[in-house]
Amino acid sequence: MQSSVNRFQGRALLWCIGAIALTAGAQADVITDWNATAQAVLVAKSHQGPPGYAFVHVPMYDAVNAIDGGYQVFAVRPTTNPRGASKEAAAAAAAYFTLLGEYPDQSAMLLTAYNASLSAIPDGPAKTKGIAVGQEVATAWLALRINDGREAVVPYTFGPAEVGVYQRTTPGANAVAPWLAVMQPFAMTRVSQFRAPGPPDTTSDLYAKDLKFTQAMGSVNSTVRTAEETEIARFYTESPTTYFSNNLRQFAATKNLGVSGNARLFAQVFVTAADSMIACWDSKYYYNFWRPSTAIQTTLDDGNPETTSEPGWLPVVPTPGHPEYPAGHGCVSTGWAEALRHYFGTSHVKVTLTSTVANTVPHVFKDTNEMVDEVIVARIAGGMHFQNSLHDGVTIGRKVARLVARNHFYPVGKK
Repeated sequence: MQSSVNRFQGRALLWCIGAIALTAGAQADVITDWNATAQAVLVAKSHQGPPGYAFVHVPMYDAVNAIDGGYQVFAVRPTTNPRGASKEAAAAAAAYFTLLGEYPDQSAMLLTAYNASLSAIPDGPAKTKGIAVGQEVATAWLALRINDGREAVVPYTFGPAEVGVYQRTTPGANAVAPWLAVMQPFAMTRVSQFRAPGPPDTTSDLYAKDLKFTQAMGSVNSTVRTAEETEIARFYTESPTTYFSNNLRQFAATKNLGVSGNARLFAQVFVTAADSMIACWDSKYYYNFWRPSTAIQTTLDDGNPETTSEPGWLPVVPTPGHPEYPAGHGCVSTGWAEALRHYFGTSHVKVTLTSTVANTVPHVFKDTNEMVDEVIVARIAGGMHFQNSLHDGVTIGRKVARLVARNHFYPVGKK
């Protein structure tokens, strides 16, 4: 962990260089435009990001890929003859009709975005055919995902005040997104496919070690956490609904992958992130393990002579309202990073991440493994997770990314 937090010096210089490159090479296209539109819809609806983005980027990918034909179909192969069709029109129609079918109350926003996309495409047979391809893919995709459980109402009852049992971290708040634990995955065959092995017993040496580490590092009054580690902890508190999409658009703008390349990039990244989240929430609500704030403050006897309660202890950043194990950012950020690694065939991918959280600076990475290492630091320094929880979350993200890359988004004839 220590090596991952010694990169703060010189970060401002790296950011200046990265910003110059971003400005010089930035390109938006229909894929990134509709990612931004999807973000606006998801924010307006207060919906979870990764599953929502996967929901719209899969049909965009299948529509564009039907015209290019270079990669494996993910879910839908249209019957409309795609020859000569406009990829831009197909992507726009796929996104528009998918989002309209799922969010009819957002029709005004969506129609404005759709008209803007189509106005940039010359009228003619290519545009007409592209619209037909995209609309057919969207219609079929919506039919495949009917009752998939996304954003469904799933009852959750908090457990009794017992050792190791998850309790509310915000008074009166409901548990966050229990539906994710039962939602139909995008690439996995079942939600429990990569279920984590479980948190350590509260009487174990590992548990005592992890608790003491978070107790010291994550406290609002910590004397061992550095200023850099505090900044890192705050950086990753932006909502996943905006954080992952904002950063992927910024990243894509520096790569100039074109419509086909971006369609595949966004679909692969968000399918991986979504299934990493689903797998993570399956484990979270299966084990229902308590947060450090509960474990450290408790007056209950955890049976471990090596742990010491601290009733007034508070984490430096707010604790999310879902069970502790495994760590959500460990799962999803790793899935996100590993999807980039699989897409480019190397971990040596330069990425600049930004956060809307105040008093943070852009974080520049030369390798996707550095991104994973920093997330581990962030959630312990933030006081909301135990180290073992992060390691097991990272494992889930890596497994999901490997599964997605092996079974989807690869060139035709490659497997």
